[in-house]
Amino acid sequence: MAQVLEFKLPDLGEGLTEAEIVRWLVEVGDVVAVDQPVVEVETAKAMVEVPCPYGGVVTARFGEEGTELPVGAPLITVAVGAPASDGPTDAAKLPVAQGTPAAADGQGSGNVLVGYGTSEAPARRRRVRPDRPAPVTAPPAPPPASAEPTNGRVRTGESADGPVAVISPLVRRLARENGLDLRELTGSGPDGLILRADVEYALRAAAVQGRTTTAAPASHPRVAAQPTATAVPTATSAGTRVPLKGVRGAVADKLSRSRREIPDATCWVDADATELMRARAAMNEAGGPKISLLALLARICTAALARFPELNSTVDQETREIVRLDQVHLGFAAQTERGLVVPVVRDAHARDTDGLNAEFGRLTEAARTGTLTPGDLTGGTFTLNNYGVFGVDGSTPIINHPEAAMLGVGRIIPKPWVHDGELAVRQVVQLSLTFDHRVCDGGTAGGFLRHVADCVEQPAVLLRTL
Repeated sequence: MAQVLEFKLPDLGEGLTEAEIVRWLVEVGDVVAVDQPVVEVETAKAMVEVPCPYGGVVTARFGEEGTELPVGAPLITVAVGAPASDGPTDAAKLPVAQGTPAAADGQGSGNVLVGYGTSEAPARRRRVRPDRPAPVTAPPAPPPASAEPTNGRVRTGESADGPVAVISPLVRRLARENGLDLRELTGSGPDGLILRADVEYALRAAAVQGRTTTAAPASHPRVAAQPTATAVPTATSAGTRVPLKGVRGAVADKLSRSRREIPDATCWVDADATELMRARAAMNEAGGPKISLLALLARICTAALARFPELNSTVDQETREIVRLDQVHLGFAAQTERGLVVPVVRDAHARDTDGLNAEFGRLTEAARTGTLTPGDLTGGTFTLNNYGVFGVDGSTPIINHPEAAMLGVGRIIPKPWVHDGELAVRQVVQLSLTFDHRVCDGGTAGGFLRHVADCVEQPAVLLRTL
């Protein structure tokens, strides 16, 4: 006798209370394995594929694509332990051997949280469809070879030439937006899995051969392929209304809370960054991976926080205590197509410049491709904001609640500067520090900012802190 279990939307990360359904990965009647992703959702922090802890036949789905669901709301129901009425007659065909015992007591695989999959997840997740009896009427005509998969999903076993294996929604999206039929590709991954590199190679080959692909019309922006990723404006007689949701809504909520709760103050200083730029050039000429300016500034930040730990803290308002933190988890602001995100470099205080550079590279690429996880975007203790990339000199940043400070860095440009008693043209940058006045006074904040400026002007100062 089948037991129908309900799988609810799990807690997907720190402070998240809801998620928006972007794309269903299963349909009613599909057979799912334990820990197989069943839906792709967008939170205020990241895109997440949610795995189901039960193995069996999907009997119901809750919510259409584009619907927002609160944490704890039902997602799907799964019939465990026996085939569905319209499914296979042989119960052994159900891939529930791994999940049935745990599912029987309502616990599932026990590890479906934060969108990371589960510890028992197989190395390769593939959708398996139950065998269905052939219809009495004539079989429907097969879709044309150039037809695009429904909703951008490519299912295993759908191609007459063999199974098509695609896991990443980014790969499906890239193929869909460029009019590429994934059934024409041979994957280079394990068991023929189609990777992003396979799609990109096929697109390059098509360009070289002069083939014309059916790309999305130029009049439709990228968000047209993923309408839930960006709020869609609505024109009215009184103006245009843009829903404050998703990333934009999360940013609005956090910044509003910061302004309500944190009595912030800002101090700033101009610094001669000529020697820092020379040091970076010398490091990059020595070979190896190119060191980014952000990595050098991050190394300076961690050295300054070691001297002024008051700024690596948070305020517990319930107990009226300042909590000084032992680890520095350094956030950095990154502008993406989905809006402003702040990836976090874990244990930045324990990394050297090369280690910081590598982690910045990894997180920046993940932000660009939209693959940051909630874990990559939470838990920061101090934020570095390089707004100089936008061509501006200064700013008064709003603190990333519940942190206590943020260092802002403007553009580095040639300016007249008094150097060694003479007027010269030097590379000058403006540094600004916004801090929570509850955790320290101006003397501490000024000392921190002055130490950062000294390290920018004379990178050798860092040697004292190593």
